[in-house]
Amino acid sequence: MIKGLFAHGVRTLRIPDGKIRSIDPMTFFKTSNPRLKRGSWAITALLVLSLGGLMTLPSGYVIERPGQVFNVMGEIDDKPVISASDVKTYESKTRFDITTVSLLGNRDSTPGWLQVLSAWIDPAQIVLPLDEVYPPQLSTQQVRAESTAQMEVSQQDAIAAALTELGYQLDHQLYVASVIQDTPASKKLVAGDFLLAVGAVQVLTYEELKEQIQLSKGKPIVVKVLRDGETKEFELTPEKKDDSWVIGAMVGYVYDFPVEIALQLGDVGGPSGGLIFSLGIIDVLTEGSLGGQNHIAGTGTISADGKVGPIGGVELKLISAKNAGATLFLAPEGNCSEAIGQIPEGLSVAVVKDLKSALQAVEEFNSGKPVPPISCTNQEKK
Repeated sequence: MIKGLFAHGVRTLRIPDGKIRSIDPMTFFKTSNPRLKRGSWAITALLVLSLGGLMTLPSGYVIERPGQVFNVMGEIDDKPVISASDVKTYESKTRFDITTVSLLGNRDSTPGWLQVLSAWIDPAQIVLPLDEVYPPQLSTQQVRAESTAQMEVSQQDAIAAALTELGYQLDHQLYVASVIQDTPASKKLVAGDFLLAVGAVQVLTYEELKEQIQLSKGKPIVVKVLRDGETKEFELTPEKKDDSWVIGAMVGYVYDFPVEIALQLGDVGGPSGGLIFSLGIIDVLTEGSLGGQNHIAGTGTISADGKVGPIGGVELKLISAKNAGATLFLAPEGNCSEAIGQIPEGLSVAVVKDLKSALQAVEEFNSGKPVPPISCTNQEKK
């Protein structure tokens, strides 16, 4: 009887006469039972097939990639992105691009493991847990509806910020844009409700509403709304999400605009186009070209009073801007640290905190003034 010993890389055979001789393991297998050889190949094939099957299984992740850019000074489906019906408009040679992020996967279908592993080693892609992008309590359709509502609110705020910058006086009302299913506001508040007060405190702005919800610390609050001309009151109990108390309603402003401005961007959601929309509106309503013949891209939310807020995916949007040919990128101050070290060669980045600082950055860039390297010192001190 011959026994093989291959532990720790030792290749020996012990035979009945007690002597130990070296032997090539491959020789041993070649001279062994051919059925053993066929079995080893079968095991290898099974492992390969199993690994291949694993790579196609749903991963529980989604992948973010650089997305399309949209020139708000141009047209989509033969219609201008920005138009006005009762005020004079002007042509511009400046190109203002809204940058986007492309998302691969959703709660109904996630990328396979092979795609996820490939994205992990690609600096131009970001892998995120599914639940971070699509909360478990929301369906894919609900997330998309929320994104659409965010875009609609963002566009109204962009118009308000631009018109305010141009000197117009605006009146507004706070309203419910959408309600998330299975939240405190569900089956109580409805889209279109005008928000009047929380308890005895009148709320005219989103910030005032948010403050009252946070002060509740999870205790029931009474929300007063105006619906179809009638005042109604609902008791809601805010729930904790991350570090904040929420009621599950998206809110926005209805403005009494003195001029009619229409914005259309096709099937694009989210609030991050606000800043660029505002710049585009100002350019359309003023003579000349705001940024000369420059190609400018950017991102960031904007409030009605012109404050620019941070967004996600700024690293990927920098890549989108560069690929589209932009030479200046406007980044929110809140995303400053994320932009450092991620700026493509040939693309200048100006960090802005509000609409006025964005206008200044565009003016200085157009005048030929060099854009200084970005610094997050001021942001970190806040």
